Amino acid sequence: MQKDQLLTRRRMLLAGAAVLGAAGAAGAVLAGGDEGTAPPTAAPGPQARRAPKSSAFRLQPLTGDGPPRAAPRGLKVRTEPILRISGRGRHMMLTFDDGPSPEYTPHILDTLAKYDVRAMFFLCGECVVQNRELVARMAEEGHVVGNHTWTHPLLTSLKRGEIRDEMVSTSDAIEDTYGERPQWFRAPYGAWNRAAFQLGAAMGMEPMAWTLDTTDWTTPGTSTIVDRVESGAAPGVVVLSHDAGGDRSQTVRAIREWLPHLLDSGYHLTVPRRRV
Repeated sequence: MQKDQLLTRRRMLLAGAAVLGAAGAAGAVLAGGDEGTAPPTAAPGPQARRAPKSSAFRLQPLTGDGPPRAAPRGLKVRTEPILRISGRGRHMMLTFDDGPSPEYTPHILDTLAKYDVRAMFFLCGECVVQNRELVARMAEEGHVVGNHTWTHPLLTSLKRGEIRDEMVSTSDAIEDTYGERPQWFRAPYGAWNRAAFQLGAAMGMEPMAWTLDTTDWTTPGTSTIVDRVESGAAPGVVVLSHDAGGDRSQTVRAIREWLPHLLDSGYHLTVPRRRV
């Protein structure tokens, strides 16, 4: 798909989705365009956390009348997720999990737009099909969308076929809305296993983790989230926040404080290059 055609499709999706509404990661990653490589760095503290009750939203096959989907270009299978971005200078990357949410995601997008910052959003398929207009907005505003499974399960408790269904269904939903298949995958709770790495690589997705967890998922208070980001800021850091999956009002308020602070401190917020 040519660039101008893709942009036209995104704009059409953005306009049409508003009508449809709810009906409808081992080593370092290159980001920006002027960066080299860096050795892997371990993320501080445990990444996995207790899984909530499984979603009542069942996996549903996605059908359409369009042409058959092109097979993704397979990637080298990693044994650990990417934890940070590489390169010289004060570069960081912002990531948001579990959305999109009609209650919180628009406010986060508004703040990012205010400061002309791009971020990565790891989306759950069941949220994608209920909020297509927000996914189209992400595309229109230059953000990078990743796959975060359909129902946010603990992958280490699933069979290989179940993991594949979660990943494929989500990639299909994102492509139907965003115009492209995702090139990045993040395992829910940071719980990776061999099947997730193998399946993701076969689907053309790199595994992305994080360096800094804002702990916003524990709703610790806006000031705690702000302090966590500002004290943990450093070149190469990948910040984890959430725009769904619970009360994210603290996250919305916190980013309004810590984002301008990072920019004033000389940090450049970037996203990975798109593979062609």
